[in-house]
Amino acid sequence: MVDDIPARMMFAGRRWKVSDTPTRLRSSIWNAPLGPHRKLDGWRFPATDEAGRSFVFDVFRGEGGWHVHHSYD
Repeated sequence: MVDDIPARMMFAGRRWKVSDTPTRLRSSIWNAPLGPHRKLDGWRFPATDEAGRSFVFDVFRGEGGWHVHHSYD
């Protein structure tokens, strides 16, 4: 994170660099059970690995850190 916005990550054993402006995802789009006082926020962003492969990722902060919920090629 840079200024609380995703900039890079490790996923599937590869380094990924965010390649366009991330979009904040709010709890209303997530299909996950949450407690009454919790909300699930995340981000959607395109990222490119060192080999030039690009995907769009949906990530969320859960217990233990950030998690990839879905990736789109």
